[in-house]
Amino acid sequence: MDSVISLSLFLLLLHLLITADATATATAAFNLSTITFKQGFSTLFSDFNILRSPDDTSVSLLLNRYSGSGFISSDYYNYGLFSASIKLPANYSAGIVVALYTSNVDAFEKSHDELDIEFLGNVKGKPWKFQTNMYGNGSTSRGREERYNLWFDPALDFHRYTIIWTEKIIIFYVDEVPIREIVRNEAMGSDYPSKPMSLYSTIWDGSTWATQGGRYHVNYRFQPFTAEFKDLVLLGCPVNPSIVSITTSTSNNCSDKIADLEANPLTVITVEGRKSMRWFRRKFMYYSYCYDTVRYPIPPPECVIVMEEQNLFKETGRLKNIRFVQHRNHRSMRKRSSRVRRKESLRRRKETTLSQVVEPKKIPSVVVEVLEPKDTPSPAVEPKETPSPAVEPKEIPSPAVEPKEIPSPAVEPKETTPPPPPHRRRFRPAPPEATASGFL
Repeated sequence: MDSVISLSLFLLLLHLLITADATATATAAFNLSTITFKQGFSTLFSDFNILRSPDDTSVSLLLNRYSGSGFISSDYYNYGLFSASIKLPANYSAGIVVALYTSNVDAFEKSHDELDIEFLGNVKGKPWKFQTNMYGNGSTSRGREERYNLWFDPALDFHRYTIIWTEKIIIFYVDEVPIREIVRNEAMGSDYPSKPMSLYSTIWDGSTWATQGGRYHVNYRFQPFTAEFKDLVLLGCPVNPSIVSITTSTSNNCSDKIADLEANPLTVITVEGRKSMRWFRRKFMYYSYCYDTVRYPIPPPECVIVMEEQNLFKETGRLKNIRFVQHRNHRSMRKRSSRVRRKESLRRRKETTLSQVVEPKKIPSVVVEVLEPKDTPSPAVEPKETPSPAVEPKEIPSPAVEPKEIPSPAVEPKETTPPPPPHRRRFRPAPPEATASGFL
């Protein structure tokens, strides 16, 4: 008996040590060297809406009725690790898009690559959504987006978002949780991003599609909308933007830095990381192109079909059942359920009323004799003619009235929707329509 207890304690201790070691490894991996804004970035557009901290370690992007704003890395990178801690706008955020993504559309306009993390705002009281996406070699017609909820409110505090891109694998992280993995294979061909890319960070007006398929637009009564960025990380092999269009995807000068990148612990998902990713995808993913058989009857080659996940989704790639986000308070859920019950009760009451057919009572007709009035002749009276005296009209001089100057009303300029970032106008594909579950 004692030996069994000792063995159980030993196994428990071993499990705790392995878990602690995995957690320590993941935590250590995120102790990344950060840089200042000046060391690695420059303004992309609307510098008047970009606020940098005095020590240059953080930057705020503003969106108002005049424009959004954005910044870009000073170099392109042959593969890399890109990361930032972000705090999103609070209150009413419908129609707002905040993005952290890599792209080379300025150098390869028709065959660009891209890796996206895009945050989609919502109406007051509703949580932010976000999506990840991948394009390779201009394959914008083959969107590979997945959409998720979060287990926290991203407007209350900073959280780290990371993109890892190597020659063999792409991993998206939220804090220390891996949420998506794309493993390169031969069947993908040029759809796998392989050309040098820059890192972009932007905030802009996506009223036409961002919130419930464009149902809710940006409300500029709540402007300015501010997205804050800090803990900026750029790791990889930098490439001069002026020669990137004639370089290949790899360079002899990059071999050492690419080797260092691939040796980073974050490029390999640990056993605990796999458990975290499985938990996230089952609880918070509400759309996946891999399970959208209407859109892709044959899943794209990078898709790994997990039966546990597939059973949660319809053939449209959307959830079969509505799942509530955990960070929403129970009071709002109770209010919603009570509204549903009231609507159901009202519907049943109407159905009951319509089913009860009441025959109208017969009302006896009453014959009313109408008496016609007798004709009585009225005496004819001839009008007397009275001559009217001739009166000559007097000329009344009209007073001179000076015309008053009527001030023209001041015309206030109409509110115009700020344009999206310059390169987004060229290829932005239409996103999926609002979901039946109402989470889009």
